[in-house]
Amino acid sequence: MSINNNIWEIAEAFVAGTLSETDLKELNSRVASDIEFAAEFSESTNLLKSMKANGKQKRFRNLLSEIHESEIKNPKAKTGRRIELPAHFWRTAAVAAGVALLTSTITYTILNPSIKKNDYQYVTISREVAGLRESQKQLNQNQKKLETDIKKINQPPAAHVRFTGTGFAINNEGYFVTSNHVVEGADSIYIQDRNGEYFKANKLAFDAESDLAVLKIARKSFHFGKGEVPYTFATGKSGLGTNIFTLGYPKNDLFYSSGAISSSNGFDGNELQYTLELPVGHGQSGSPVLDEKGNVIGILTAMGGDAEANTYAVSSQALISLIHDQLSDSPIRINKTNKLHGLSREQQIEKMQAFTFSVKVYKK
Repeated sequence: MSINNNIWEIAEAFVAGTLSETDLKELNSRVASDIEFAAEFSESTNLLKSMKANGKQKRFRNLLSEIHESEIKNPKAKTGRRIELPAHFWRTAAVAAGVALLTSTITYTILNPSIKKNDYQYVTISREVAGLRESQKQLNQNQKKLETDIKKINQPPAAHVRFTGTGFAINNEGYFVTSNHVVEGADSIYIQDRNGEYFKANKLAFDAESDLAVLKIARKSFHFGKGEVPYTFATGKSGLGTNIFTLGYPKNDLFYSSGAISSSNGFDGNELQYTLELPVGHGQSGSPVLDEKGNVIGILTAMGGDAEANTYAVSSQALISLIHDQLSDSPIRINKTNKLHGLSREQQIEKMQAFTFSVKVYKK
């Protein structure tokens, strides 16, 4: 089988010993290169082994109980009963006996202060306990190192942020959109979510004319929040006077503003855009523009100059076209279920917060 993302399936096959030599090589390579996968895989295999050992011990105890009950019912029986136990029962018995011996000896040591430290059993137990402690210490150190490595992966560069903007999720599989002018020429790109955590992103496609860029979070199996994105993307342009609102990050905190569509076309009659009567600030390029029903109708791209109070947004049709034209081979799903329709504005904003974030651009 080809190593996939179902860690439980891989762990079960590994513990059962059914992985082929090719799969084992692929698994070892992935464990060595993917820190997050290695941690989850180790945790899964340890749990499966514990469950397996516990099951064997319970079955052995039940068998002994059956023999005991049989002897009670037939006390006069003189003939012996021979039971052939499979190899794994003997291993389970040996483990159980070892645990019993360890417990009994420790109890004996506590209750009998006169025991000498050079006694063979005492020395053996001391060594076993010391070995267990050392193993536990090593596991704790590995766990701390793993947590540190994961944090380092998500840490942004030490350099100062050169540009900031806003981005929002296309779906909950790590894909998002922002304005192309925000990320153009970047050496590295990160997002910062509402909890202050950083995640590295890679640019997949862009269109300079529409000023849109599609990116993906570099971390595997990443999700912006719980469930699917709550909004849908409009496939046609909305009419004049449509009430709209937006969320963005002109500063460190999420900013809300509302307004209306004042023109069906944008700057210099650009048919890819809208002209909006909507107050926004620097850093909100790439913010979603939604109607009252929770449909994304556009993406903020620019503000007017000092003598102009207009704001411009690229139609969501341009985003759909970009995905279709440049990313047709990528598994980018566009959500078709709107969960914002019928909710109050406060409820709509609450559901959107996990899927709207600040975009940080670093340049040398």
